[in-house]
Amino acid sequence: MARRIKFKLPRDEKLKSALVSTTGSLLRVDKSPDEELGSLFDAVQTQQVYDDGKTFTDLVPRGRMKAIQKEYMLAKDDPNFDLREFVNRHFYEFTPHKAHEFKADTSRPVSEHIHLLWKHLEKRNRLNRGSLIALPYPYVVPGGRFAEQFYWDSYFIMRGLAVHRQWKMVEYMMKNYAFMIRKFGYIPTANRTYFLSRSQPPFFSHMVKLLASHNGRTRTLAEYLPYMLAEYRFWMKGRLKLFKMEHKAYLRIVQMPNGMFLNRYYDNKMTPRPESLTEDKVTAKKAHGRDADRLYLHLRAAAESGWDFSSRWFSDPHDISSIHTADIIPVDLNCLLYQLEQTIAETYRVIKNPLLARKFQAKAEQREKAIQTYCWDPKEQFFVDYNFHHEKPTGQLTLAAVFPLYARIATKEQADAVAKKLQNDFLKKGGLVSSLVDNGEQWDAPNGWAPLQLIAIEGLRHYGHHELANEIKHRWIRLNMKVYTKHHKLVEKYDVVGEHGLGGGGEYPLQDGFGWTNGVLAVLLAEH
Repeated sequence: MARRIKFKLPRDEKLKSALVSTTGSLLRVDKSPDEELGSLFDAVQTQQVYDDGKTFTDLVPRGRMKAIQKEYMLAKDDPNFDLREFVNRHFYEFTPHKAHEFKADTSRPVSEHIHLLWKHLEKRNRLNRGSLIALPYPYVVPGGRFAEQFYWDSYFIMRGLAVHRQWKMVEYMMKNYAFMIRKFGYIPTANRTYFLSRSQPPFFSHMVKLLASHNGRTRTLAEYLPYMLAEYRFWMKGRLKLFKMEHKAYLRIVQMPNGMFLNRYYDNKMTPRPESLTEDKVTAKKAHGRDADRLYLHLRAAAESGWDFSSRWFSDPHDISSIHTADIIPVDLNCLLYQLEQTIAETYRVIKNPLLARKFQAKAEQREKAIQTYCWDPKEQFFVDYNFHHEKPTGQLTLAAVFPLYARIATKEQADAVAKKLQNDFLKKGGLVSSLVDNGEQWDAPNGWAPLQLIAIEGLRHYGHHELANEIKHRWIRLNMKVYTKHHKLVEKYDVVGEHGLGGGGEYPLQDGFGWTNGVLAVLLAEH
């Protein structure tokens, strides 16, 4: 591990003043609403006062949460007590900026529609409000129920912003991530208190390289090196404790049977997710004979993966109560960490530190070897996730297999085999399906997701499979345009198999907006 680099205060005065202020609300972060409100929170979510569990977690209290909780404890036994009225009296909805509904002008090209959408999806919040954590700069959100700066969504949003030359917003969002890394030591799922126990797929180094393409490679890589190192420490924390653990796993790091280190998704809590408390408790009741706390950890770890939920995390691909995410070495996560190690090594070469450059290059090469050892299934001729508890592949084939092509880890023969299976099994009328299992989960068939289409397209191009990559691109664009023409909107996920095109499944209704769909479509249309 590289020596710890101390952060220096940024030259930007706005961010500097936010960081050094001892009284400003940017520095204070309250606990998660479930921790603050206790039995009141449990009652509201269990009785489903709101159809969507995220609604209450995002409301802003009109007073101190502890005081509201005490008043609830005194009032709840009154025969005339009305829980909904109590909540409406003590909480309000806060939507930072641009709360009005966006109306599409279908006479404009869809690229113009996306360009206008960026402004609509722009938020600004420099005060902590309930669970919403203040950030010093504006940011673009996914849309719909997701009114926060989400981690891996943001990379694909940034790709679209770059197409439209909105580099200032890209830089603002990067400064927000720098702020969060300084504050928390890592990038949480999004700027909400109830997301602080987990991160998301680590695309930060990709964001750095994207910004470097505009601001200059040397300056940008050097500026963000401390933050990349901080993220790396977050994922690798706990190596010295592995020898005490039954399965040589601690937090997000796992020592494999041959001594190599790989990573897994995890969460720092073992309770129901506040935003999905009812759903998690229902899943726990169905999981007969399983420890509820451990089950909640697996659900939370899947939320960190961004694939919440998918058959790739289930022992029984049709039963979420069989989830065991934390037992799995995900191929996509380790490819992203390989790219983080490569980018850190590249940065040390740029700033003329060959010793540390060689150190991180060696780490990347060791991870590449470990991915090849544990995540390539010669029988399936496909990249897979690996169950390190059972010491064998999980058996679930998903679109995560394209990440070794995206990271240039695959051999030419492996890439050819992956391309063949994508062509034969995953390619549908509207693009690539996320998995081959149709079970009602949103990250399974028949759904396709914008970020996975782009990762697949770019990964295939790295190995010369341009015809297949372009076919995926054209099918995805046609599906997006079909839905846009009929419904006048771009959505979170798409049904790539059926006729209507609108994605479904999961814990909440289909969301409009939608950040990464806009970003990926902008990238592909710019090529088109």
